[in-house]
Amino acid sequence: MIFPISGTGPLSQAMVTAASAMRAQSTRMRLVAENLANADSTAAVPDGTPYQRKVMSFEQSVDKATNAAVVQPGPITTDPAPFRSVYAPSSPAANAKGYVSMPNVSPVLELADMREAERSYEANLATLNQARSMIAKTLDILKA
Repeated sequence: MIFPISGTGPLSQAMVTAASAMRAQSTRMRLVAENLANADSTAAVPDGTPYQRKVMSFEQSVDKATNAAVVQPGPITTDPAPFRSVYAPSSPAANAKGYVSMPNVSPVLELADMREAERSYEANLATLNQARSMIAKTLDILKA
């Protein structure tokens, strides 16, 4: 859990920005996990719509307490990419020709998204830790 950060200095603003980006990237990782979990989820009925890949955008706003730029998860939408068809006549979701519509989830694309979100999360964590370290060193200097 990331606790609220108080203060209005540049280090506090850096921490607020980094923490907000970490929250946004964790939401992105949750969507990637959901997409991967449903990569083989077909419709329950013939000619039904299978699971549709979800994507997220990011939005920028300003934190009123610190006046820092923050990142927020934007709207979660579905990917308009076409579904793929697989020949599986014994499936309950097969159409009259024996084809089943499969989700438009590409595991390779999801893994690339996951890796990008992970690296962004790690970069923001490093920024947060660096700002904390700088604050601690400043307090040590002031104590001396």
